[in-house]
Amino acid sequence: MANVFKALGDPTRREILKLLREKDMSAGEISENFNMSKPAITKHLDILREAELISSEKKGLYVIYSINISVLQEAISNFMTFFEKE
Repeated sequence: MANVFKALGDPTRREILKLLREKDMSAGEISENFNMSKPAITKHLDILREAELISSEKKGLYVIYSINISVLQEAISNFMTFFEKE
């Protein structure tokens, strides 16, 4: 759960998740939406992948990234248990 919240702590990574919510994209397509280098975007994608918020699949010459909503839902659900009354 800590990796998920660490990954979500960065506004660029949150924006990447918003983009992937709309459709699966390659790293090049994602980077077109930001004013930063492709290696910087790749680092953000690596952090999101380590947190399992996104998955990647090699398709031909490209790696296509997809959002993994279930991991986010599980993290939020687990987080909310801290606020439940016993």
